[in-house]
This record gives sequence, C-alpha cells and structure tokens, in this order.
Amino acid sequence: MKKAPDAADVDEYIANVPEPGRSVLSEMRALIRAAAPKQATETISYQMPAFRYKGVLVYYAAFREHCSLFAANGTLTAKYAEELKPYVTGKGTIRFDFGKPLPATLIRKLVKARAAENDLKKTTS
Repeated sequence: MKKAPDAADVDEYIANVPEPGRSVLSEMRALIRAAAPKQATETISYQMPAFRYKGVLVYYAAFREHCSLFAANGTLTAKYAEELKPYVTGKGTIRFDFGKPLPATLIRKLVKARAAENDLKKTTS
C-alpha cells in the first residue's frame, strides 16, 4: 500500500486506505470504540488513528497486507501471549493479516485491559 497523505482526522485516514484495509480498519475502530470507556476520544497521533483515555489507549493502522493494533507498551502482549500466538507480535504491536477475521473478543479484551492500566497509572501517580 502506498503511504497515504497525512489525514486531518480518523474518518479521513480510513477513507484514504484502499480495500481491504478500509473495511478491516472500520471494523477494528468499531470494536475499539465499543470496548473503550465512554470518555475515550479519537485522534490522529504519529500519523495514525488512536484512542485516548487518560493518556494513549491504543493506536491502529493499515499496512500493505495487514493492520496492526498498537497497545502502546509490551505488558499486554506478555500478559496475553497465549491468546496472541496465532498473530505476529512485537513489544507493543499485534498484527492482523487481511483475509482473516479480526479476533473481536481478543481486541475488546486488550482495549479494556489498556483502559484498566491507564486508570491505575493515573490514580497512583
């Protein structure tokens, strides 16, 4: 996929992504939105869509053959390592290949866990 021009907002970012990425990102966005706290906001950060809740909640983006969910740190990929075995992961990145269904339950679980981390971080500092 060619690098899209910088987007002013999430709607524009997703609109600029060719299929099948656009559909997958739209689905991922809906899953994240449903699992995120009601106070979470959407933004573009580091030239990709992000949700913020007491700091960064998650980033997500499309690439040539996959989309990625960036959990902003490595604690979740370690905590959910067993469930993440079918996916390529990095320290804070989970890659979902196009052509395979998104793991909706897992994505919702990761978003809720990130929100809980952010709640703890803000109440203990």
